[in-house]
Amino acid sequence: MKKVFFLSLSALFLAGLCFCAVELQAAEKFPNKPITFIIPIEAGGGGDVQVRPLAAQVGTLLGQPLVVVNKPGAGSSIGYREIHDSKPNGYTFGVGMATIVANKLQGLLPYDFSDFTLLGGYQMAVPAIIASTKGKRNFKTLKELVEFAKANPDQVTAASGGKGQSWWIASVEFFNKAGIKVRIIPQEGAGGFSVAQVAGGHVDIACAGLAEAKPQIDAGNARLLATFGPRRPFAYPDVPTLKELGYDCKTASLVSCIGPPGIPKDIVEILVKAIETAAKNPEYKKFLEERNNTISLYQTPEQQFATYSEHRTMFRQILGDAGLLKEK
Repeated sequence: MKKVFFLSLSALFLAGLCFCAVELQAAEKFPNKPITFIIPIEAGGGGDVQVRPLAAQVGTLLGQPLVVVNKPGAGSSIGYREIHDSKPNGYTFGVGMATIVANKLQGLLPYDFSDFTLLGGYQMAVPAIIASTKGKRNFKTLKELVEFAKANPDQVTAASGGKGQSWWIASVEFFNKAGIKVRIIPQEGAGGFSVAQVAGGHVDIACAGLAEAKPQIDAGNARLLATFGPRRPFAYPDVPTLKELGYDCKTASLVSCIGPPGIPKDIVEILVKAIETAAKNPEYKKFLEERNNTISLYQTPEQQFATYSEHRTMFRQILGDAGLLKEK
């Protein structure tokens, strides 16, 4: 009887060890719980609209949902701080844009893209010049805008992103190359705020992403005058690029995924693969092309680093000329 009892205890002990081993293996498997996905701009902005389908697919590929959290404000630096300071376990990552470069140059953050774990780029966002159909100017072409602005310095009002941020930089680049003086009115958030100003007739023009501008363009509240980038918009093939009109403007924003520094290599590999697969999905690429002037592409973390380095060189010059460069 004692022998039988001893064998039973041994069996229970071994079963317990096996159960613990299974539990430990499950705990170590990544991911085994939902992942927080931080978007450092407001809901409804171009970067928000464009990334949500990607986030949903990445969650499906990983077998765990990506819980989207918008953290706008302070030139996207609030969201970037939260990503940077989160635990490096793969359960928090988010979106990086050209502001990840501009923030350090302006002194808004003590770090930039090189201080994050880079997880790959999934699109190159380019802005557009849109005009209000509700205001007193009602420009119908870019030529009309430039001619009026040259004859009337500082009379044209333009909404843009926050001072020193991506689409503010794009605005300054275009106005400088066009040789015009325009009164820029920076907004608290990204392109969605600028589009609202144009659609309401509060400003004459805006520099914003086509993703957030498209509904107001289609509703007749805004008019698309021209786009940055190498090609005409998929949805508006009659609208010229700035380069076609004689303005070689190059401002763009690589939109990518970034995580806190120090994420273990094996987890990085899992995240990078899922992001790459989602970014290369033909349906996602079609989604980007049909809704905005975004250039659909995938960049490895190494390519992502090189592109942000190029952004940095260009942004340093523009911010320096504007007296906004704080980084030594």
